[in-house]
Amino acid sequence: MHRHGYKGRKFGRERDQRKALIKGLATSLVLHGEIETTIEKAKELKPYIEKLITKAKKGDLANRRHVIAGLSTQAAAFRLVDVIAPQLTGRVSGHVRIKRTDVRVGDNAQLATISFVDEIKEVEKTTVKKAAKPTVAKKPAAKAKTTKKPAEAKA
Repeated sequence: MHRHGYKGRKFGRERDQRKALIKGLATSLVLHGEIETTIEKAKELKPYIEKLITKAKKGDLANRRHVIAGLSTQAAAFRLVDVIAPQLTGRVSGHVRIKRTDVRVGDNAQLATISFVDEIKEVEKTTVKKAAKPTVAKKPAAKAKTTKKPAEAKA
């Protein structure tokens, strides 16, 4: 059978399992900044995370929702949009790098680390306190008169 025109690797998994694998790798990369995996998985992850970073850099509501859908957790999506993407504004593309490491002992698979090219600095969360509303002295409420309805009065 011909091989032309087929994109992507199968990794010996079904389609939904492959999608979950890539989502999990992307989430781990966003949360930890660097992960070690096989070279094939890293090569599949690179275009996926590059597209998510591009959407995160735009930062509007629709692209934020695309990023949330593309990662496993909302915490990772918020970190990508709010912390990582603003620090990557100097580049148009090429935000992550793949670096070969050693081979795995069990099956001799080539391992690689995938990480962000730029150093990601942690941003301290600033708690925004709302300004206290000025308190207005309330007048004591007048007691409401209770009147009986004519139907209740007869009963």
